[in-house]
Amino acid sequence: MEQNIKTDFEKLLQKSTFSNYEKESKKESLNNFLKKGFPNRKLEDWKFSDISQVIQKNIGELSFYNDYNINNEVDKTIFIKNIEHNKIVVVNGKIEKLSFEYEESDKIEVKIFEKEKKINENSLHNLNNIFSNTPYKILIKNNYSFKKPLIIYQVTNNKVNNTNVNLRLNFVLEENSTLKIINIFDDSSDNNFNNIMINFKLERNAILKNYKIDKKMNSNLKYDFNNIIQKENSISETFIFSSGSEFMKNEINCDLRGEYSSAFINGIHFLSNNKHHEIRTTTNHLFENTKSYQLIKSVIDDNSKSVYQGKIFVDPKAQKTDGYQLSKAVLLNEQSEFNAKPELEIYADDVKCSHGSASGSLNEDSIFYLMTRGLDYKTARELLINGFLLDVVEKITDEQIKKLIKNIIGLNQ
Repeated sequence: MEQNIKTDFEKLLQKSTFSNYEKESKKESLNNFLKKGFPNRKLEDWKFSDISQVIQKNIGELSFYNDYNINNEVDKTIFIKNIEHNKIVVVNGKIEKLSFEYEESDKIEVKIFEKEKKINENSLHNLNNIFSNTPYKILIKNNYSFKKPLIIYQVTNNKVNNTNVNLRLNFVLEENSTLKIINIFDDSSDNNFNNIMINFKLERNAILKNYKIDKKMNSNLKYDFNNIIQKENSISETFIFSSGSEFMKNEINCDLRGEYSSAFINGIHFLSNNKHHEIRTTTNHLFENTKSYQLIKSVIDDNSKSVYQGKIFVDPKAQKTDGYQLSKAVLLNEQSEFNAKPELEIYADDVKCSHGSASGSLNEDSIFYLMTRGLDYKTARELLINGFLLDVVEKITDEQIKKLIKNIIGLNQ
């Protein structure tokens, strides 16, 4: 692997127009990645989802070079028709379309963002820094609320196979601003490793609503990392539907750095056909009077595996913290697997924090009851599963987006 990554890195530098600063940053990240390699189960955060082993099993030899000079055609048939929206279209890790057609242009600023030159403990962050194209920083200015949602279409096509595809985006929400984002994955490629980083900075009174949908069946592996930094009285709402990819790890790190800031994370795993998906959340309460809520539900069939690792950290000065975390799973056969690792790390004494986890099979008595009311076994079973998962979807606070997501993931009742 070491020789492959060095060779592909040289190819990238030869064809790129990166600044000297970016090149030095990438070289430093390369050295750090080569020291650490891909995460494996020796690391506590990867004990249930050994990405090194998963790549070796599903892909084998991985290519790291992705030519960003290639212009990819945007397939407009993938656009959602029944909702007006702004668009970012990413094809094979390259932004091919960026349109804020429904917004006031002077309220949004888009510019190239030069990555910070620093060593990162997460080797996948270093890998992203090495091979991602120059990222954008998107600034939503003071007192501006997006009129329409922003949908990010993350597309891979048959031009990439057995390749590491990287993307990085940065959003800054200034004071009293609001942004709604829907991330939709649309993969037509095979056996790629997608490494995605999206950073959010929320200033005072800012509101972020962030929805991520991975439904289309594909053989790709994905690591999707969101870092959310929140100031006073800001709110972030994150929803995850994870179902389509062969392997998917969604990781959310949220720093509550201002009084009365709040973070809500809700997620669904709906797995079959030997999928392996994980949600890992870290919520850091770093100021007093902050709040967090996490609800993760999984329905697991065949030989699939669902993992939830959730950590609530409370700093000594974060008095009056309110933190809640719950995970539940329904296992549809004996071969399916659910692993949960809830954590509370509390250094303040005036807090209200709790966590819980439960798993089991569908209630056969409930199925029998529904069958006595005229439903067949399959319909009764589907009704119970939908009811179990809809509890999470109902946490979405935007009614238009809630309806859209119900239609996309097929959980209307």
